[in-house]
Amino acid sequence: PMKVVFGASEKNAPFYKKFAAGSAAGALGSLAGNPFDVLKTKMMASSGKEVPSMVKTAKDLMAMQGIGGFYRGIDSNVARAMVLNGTKMACYDQAKGIVVDATGWSKKSLLTQFFSAVTAGFFMTCTVSPFDMVRTRLMNQPSDAKIYNNAVDCMVKIATQEGPMTFWRGFMPIWSRFAPTTTLQLIIFEQLRGMMGMESM
Repeated sequence: PMKVVFGASEKNAPFYKKFAAGSAAGALGSLAGNPFDVLKTKMMASSGKEVPSMVKTAKDLMAMQGIGGFYRGIDSNVARAMVLNGTKMACYDQAKGIVVDATGWSKKSLLTQFFSAVTAGFFMTCTVSPFDMVRTRLMNQPSDAKIYNNAVDCMVKIATQEGPMTFWRGFMPIWSRFAPTTTLQLIIFEQLRGMMGMESM
């Protein structure tokens, strides 16, 4: 639907329209999923032998920080989702056009979809890594010792105190995660569209 809203469904739609459509979809998804993302981060950061349940983590978070605790880091999370989805969908669409022109393969070809998805996964890692770093720092800061005021403050402090390259720390593991998930996600989505009689993206 977002491609239609932003006029990105047209054959020769410019890159910025594709990016805008993907970004809008990402922002909506992030608003709905932020509480679960906070819980996931809290559970992963917990120490000790006993793994806390999601319900217990949610109760503790609610007791200590209120409803606002579930939306900690919402600014960086929405920004990350917009950049991630905007990059993924725009780069995938753009890469498909380049692959088709260079090889003569069909847009419906699995090879076209595979190489386009891998390309999208790489550029996603380049653009999303800084947001992942900021989001993790914001979500893991203790409630009684505020280190960062907001996403911008966090970015400035990381860049000035630790250096700009800190934003891309862990690039290879992140790409190793994005490459297979993005490839499978986009290929399966394309195949499902084909099975339902819809045109390829």
